[in-house]
Amino acid sequence: MYQYKYKTNPYQHQRDALNKGGLSKNYAYFMEMGTGKTKVVIDNVAYLYQQKEIKEVIVIAPNSVYRNWVQEISDHSPVTPYIWCWKVNKEKELIRAGKSNELIYILMNVEALSHKSGQRWLHQRLNLNGKVSMMVIDESTTIKSPVALRTKAICKLSTMVKYRRILTGSPVTKSPLDLYTQCAFLSKALLGFESYYTFRARYAVMQQIELGGRQILMPKYYTNLDELEMKLKTFSFRVTKDQCLDLPPKIYMFRDVHLNLEQKNIYETLRKKARAIIADDTVSFANKLVEILRLHQICNGFLKTDTGQLHVFKNNPKLKELLRILEEVDGKCIIWATYVHNIESIKQTLGDLYGKDSVVSIYGKDSVEDRKLAVASFQHNDRCRFLVGNPSTGGYGLTLTAARNVIYFSNSYNLEVRKQSEDRAHRIGQKNKVSYIDLIVPDSIEMMIISALKRKVKLSAQTLGEEAKKWL
Repeated sequence: MYQYKYKTNPYQHQRDALNKGGLSKNYAYFMEMGTGKTKVVIDNVAYLYQQKEIKEVIVIAPNSVYRNWVQEISDHSPVTPYIWCWKVNKEKELIRAGKSNELIYILMNVEALSHKSGQRWLHQRLNLNGKVSMMVIDESTTIKSPVALRTKAICKLSTMVKYRRILTGSPVTKSPLDLYTQCAFLSKALLGFESYYTFRARYAVMQQIELGGRQILMPKYYTNLDELEMKLKTFSFRVTKDQCLDLPPKIYMFRDVHLNLEQKNIYETLRKKARAIIADDTVSFANKLVEILRLHQICNGFLKTDTGQLHVFKNNPKLKELLRILEEVDGKCIIWATYVHNIESIKQTLGDLYGKDSVVSIYGKDSVEDRKLAVASFQHNDRCRFLVGNPSTGGYGLTLTAARNVIYFSNSYNLEVRKQSEDRAHRIGQKNKVSYIDLIVPDSIEMMIISALKRKVKLSAQTLGEEAKKWL
């Protein structure tokens, strides 16, 4: 790769990643969020194009990410390509025209491949250009489910292209079994298993449990992980921020929040009910999850009843603790909350206290353009001190390095969302240490969520051959 001329100077780890994976037909860039894996792939594409190996690249990414590629390509590619975005109902939209017969980028959100129209269009495209194409899956855990129809469609389409790449900083978010379809997208030969079930039989010992009146198989424990780690190393490049970037430290803190009397009474009543329902084999799994969800809602200051009515607890202790923290800390703050009710309540409260222009939000109902404006205001407007959002919405594709504090008003069980949302602030461009503060109700469902996240972190580290970081 020494003959390749970079448009923007790489870090040494980016150069190493390209040197190791650049010429491979199938390769995984398991590079932690903030280490610049998108630039590596853009350089990989340009190099193969210059070598006349490819003429077209299809990038499949989450909805909140795929348009970020337009700016990244502009910043880093020494080749000026055509760039098309493909969306359901709109089909192709020309973003940038290059020279005739130049490299073509086609950007698709992964959701488009859930639809027959998206699958049909991509199949037709690959029939024409597949032999001179690369397919890239950005945030490849979006295809980790072996039973999802979308995953099956993408893996089948991948056999039509010459080169394949997957990108993610967290390939293992629940268990080592997450790896199978991500690697099968590249080639089933890489791990040496023709099916998910033979892969599972090698790396997991399963047990049958009864859940919601049904008998289901669940992993009891995992085995042969050293072998799996060695296989991964043959076709992947792994780097963490700690290994390659001189970033300021992360500081983790807990703040205990104690429920008020009304919350305590209702929580204890519903906890007893939840235990009885969970133990009842005739109750569906979905109904059991509803009971757990209600316990979590109470911890966060509200409750949705069976009739759909919203009961809001007066003087929400979590909101009061949040306001105390904001008085204590300096600089800009991100506040992540799981529920829309909390996001809207926090935004309203902060707007009343500090002024409407002090706070912006990003969550499900906001358009892509509104999110861009909110991020720009938070990053560059001195009057805007707070960003409130749902980590599932804001977890991908955003740079929020203006923040010096990240507060988790609430968490979910999703480790990937947690890590992605943390790294919005802690990435290239961050000059200050970042404080992460979790608001936790002791002896509640929230402690169980934190424990589950910690277990997943340890398992991910074990699978990738890393030492588990002290976290939370």
